Amino acid sequence: MTLHLSPGGRKIFLLILILLGTIKIKAQNKPSKPVEPPLPLREISGIVKDSTDLGVIGATVSLTSDKDTLKTATNNDGIFIFKNVKSATYTIVVQSIGYVKTPAMLFKQNDRIPRIIMDPIVLKEEKNTLNTVVINGEPSITYKTDTVEYRASDYVVRENSTVDELLKKMEGMEVGADGSLIHNGEAVLRAKLNGKEYLGGDLANAIKNLPAEIVDKIQIVDDYGDEAARTGVKEGDPQKILNITTRLDKSVGNIVRLNTAGGNNNRYDAGIFGTRINGNQQIGVRTGYRNTVNGVAGGGGGGGAGGTTTDGNGSFSIRDKIGKKIEINVNYGFNENDVNSLNNSFTRSFTNFRDPVTQKDTLIATNSTRGNTSDNNSKNHNFKAEIDFELDSNNFFNFSPSINYSSSLNLRADSSYQTGFRHQNQISSNTSTNTRPQLGAALSYTHRFTNKRRRLSLHANLNSNSNDAEQQRESNIIYFLNEEETERRDSLVNRIIARKNLQNSYRGSLTYVEPLSLNTQLELNTQVNYNGYSNNATTRNVMPTGYSQVIDSLSNIFDYSFTQARVSLNFRYGVANTAKFRFSAGLTGIPSLLSGTKVSLGTTTERKSFNLIPIARMEYLWSRQHKISLNYSGSANEPSFDQIQPVKDVTNPQNPRIGNPDLKASFTHTIRSEYNNYLANMKMNYSVNMNASFSQNSVVNNTLDVLDPNVVVGPNQKAVYISETRFINVDGSYSLGSNYSISKQFNNRKYNLSFSGSANYNHRISMSNGEQNVNTVRSFVERFGPRINPTDWFEINPYASHNYTKSENTLLKNQNEISTLAFNVDGKIYFLESWQFGYSASKNYVSGIKPNLTSNPFVVNAYVEKELFHRRGRVSLHAFDLLNQNNFVSRDYNDNGGYTDTRSNALSQYFMVRLSMRLQKWTGAKGRNGQPIRRRGDGSFM
Repeated sequence: MTLHLSPGGRKIFLLILILLGTIKIKAQNKPSKPVEPPLPLREISGIVKDSTDLGVIGATVSLTSDKDTLKTATNNDGIFIFKNVKSATYTIVVQSIGYVKTPAMLFKQNDRIPRIIMDPIVLKEEKNTLNTVVINGEPSITYKTDTVEYRASDYVVRENSTVDELLKKMEGMEVGADGSLIHNGEAVLRAKLNGKEYLGGDLANAIKNLPAEIVDKIQIVDDYGDEAARTGVKEGDPQKILNITTRLDKSVGNIVRLNTAGGNNNRYDAGIFGTRINGNQQIGVRTGYRNTVNGVAGGGGGGGAGGTTTDGNGSFSIRDKIGKKIEINVNYGFNENDVNSLNNSFTRSFTNFRDPVTQKDTLIATNSTRGNTSDNNSKNHNFKAEIDFELDSNNFFNFSPSINYSSSLNLRADSSYQTGFRHQNQISSNTSTNTRPQLGAALSYTHRFTNKRRRLSLHANLNSNSNDAEQQRESNIIYFLNEEETERRDSLVNRIIARKNLQNSYRGSLTYVEPLSLNTQLELNTQVNYNGYSNNATTRNVMPTGYSQVIDSLSNIFDYSFTQARVSLNFRYGVANTAKFRFSAGLTGIPSLLSGTKVSLGTTTERKSFNLIPIARMEYLWSRQHKISLNYSGSANEPSFDQIQPVKDVTNPQNPRIGNPDLKASFTHTIRSEYNNYLANMKMNYSVNMNASFSQNSVVNNTLDVLDPNVVVGPNQKAVYISETRFINVDGSYSLGSNYSISKQFNNRKYNLSFSGSANYNHRISMSNGEQNVNTVRSFVERFGPRINPTDWFEINPYASHNYTKSENTLLKNQNEISTLAFNVDGKIYFLESWQFGYSASKNYVSGIKPNLTSNPFVVNAYVEKELFHRRGRVSLHAFDLLNQNNFVSRDYNDNGGYTDTRSNALSQYFMVRLSMRLQKWTGAKGRNGQPIRRRGDGSFM
């Protein structure tokens, strides 16, 4: 298209173009406002969180730009800070063990702001855990509600190590040679694997056989029982349990372990262990037979009875799912042991004697030297099953039957020589048999409403326990009627006592949880407990011609029942996972009825009572590594049926008992607190536990010394007394205690310093001949032990401990002190690739005990081991108690101000050759139908 303009039009068009050009030139030449230059440096900060809105400690944060390459770690609150950053356009990458590494995130910020605060960065939990990843600053310990969690990959152990070796590396853990476990001063009692009870909960079996390489996390859990796990409502005091969660890449596998050993002095040990693990599926078999020594001197100078134990055991366990709705857990175990023990003891007791003529009180001591030998053979069968039915997504049913049967045969010989207030010599022998069948069943039903936190649970327990026992007691007591022991009276007794006891108990409970908001809920629990008892103890004399008729005065036949109801209402705050502050408060009402008949004495009793018990719990989490908790609980204990019978019971002629019908129920207030803090960047952990209990109306024995009506003495001869026991209520008993633990890791955990201890104070009340005695016992234990593992081939663990106990008494105005200083060392040296030398030694210095009772033993053990078949097999030579000094003394303080020193002399010097073989194969778990694997916090698979 062509545009044609007239001459006049062309002039006008040219004029317009000139005017527009002039305007544009003027606009370009107009002066503009000056722009501020970018800052040369700036500070950039932010926070890294997990899916529960808690800060991730020790996460590595990398910042890069065309001018910067920076790296830092988040602090205890998950906060990171970069200073002197040159560019406002940068890329951030965050990574942390257990979380998915973030992709490179590009940020363009205002380059004229001196301090830039970024939006929170949220990390997702990692589904697959690497074998070994070490990042400085990553927290090894996490504190959660009722759980302390250790990340296993942060603790280095040698190939083919077992879980007990891994636990020894962890802060606050004390592992015994017998497979026992102490965490921050408290005993751990049972074991779980991936949140499920493992092979009947046998702790020693789990940690001494499972390989450390399959462990992802170690959890120490405060367990309130199966019912609390189903309802979420916690009652009473928890038990410490160990939960082992497996790595995803080693959650499926099989392991077989064989061992056999033989030595001199008839020592032997053999066992087979096998297990199959596939996610939640667990199958296990274990059997063993051994002869071992009792009572090896420990670091604190204590131990058990001397002698030997022959033990045979076997167990079977299976946990699996039947279809999609039913999960079963079946456990059976058998154990037979024969314990031969030998003990010697010295007891010093005191009597506040009031002269019947002058009415003057005098404190008189009785010194007793005792010795005994015993042989106890026992057999136990235990069967327990759990069947969980998932009726649908909101209804669950559990049925748990149990059958236990035990029997025993005990042979015991005792000798006792007493001087002082009681002057006599007694030699006795006892033969007793016992059988105890037990039947039980538990049923539970749980319904979840549309609101998943609203729940209704019903629970019922039925148990029947029967005990049949027969004891033949033969004793010869010589009463010395003068100090020269020239005048005496003899008392020969040969009796047979038959006991039949039956206990039936029934319990039903209802629990309802009503959510009030996202962070609060109301909990209602009601229950009824019934216990019925039937007790029959008859005594006959053994005559040359056979058994006599039943001796009514020495027999005890009674039936009674105890019924108790509980109604608890509890308010709970801090239900949400993100809550840092949690507390609960409530009240429990307990009406009870005790009624019964004592057939042998023709008396009946009926007592009613009502108690109100407050409930309070509090917990605050500064972070996942920093927590404090405080719990209060109260408990009421009714006196036993025998304690309230107002008649004399002379079943034991040496100690008749007279009950008190006016006894009140005792009430105990208990306060427990715990403080834990793990400083991730310093690899330092410290924990403090404190507890206190105060008792009102404690039921105590009032021991009266009365003339023995069966011994007739002349006017110038020494009277013979027996102890008569009565019962009264007293106030003023309380106890205070604390445990602490401080651990510090150095040089990537090659060096670990550990300092721990405890302090306890007990204020106990006792009565002697109507006079009150206050017995206070103070005890302090301090332990310091570095663990040194500088290289793969050398490990040494020395530690020292000091145990001090002091007992004082107001009535006796005396005090007893005992102090034990112990030095211990154990370690390993690996050489020539497949050889190992191990050793342990302990030396105790004991003061405060009579010198003729202890020789401050020095116990040394050692072994040499050769690994075979690529470390699958081992052959070793062990030497125990090389210096033959395994003898020790333990002291127990009595409420009346006396004490008992027990000496055990175990013949424990022997040598043993051991062969072992372990075969195993592990693979990773797989999701169903191609779906990703999902796990709960306890490691169980969903």
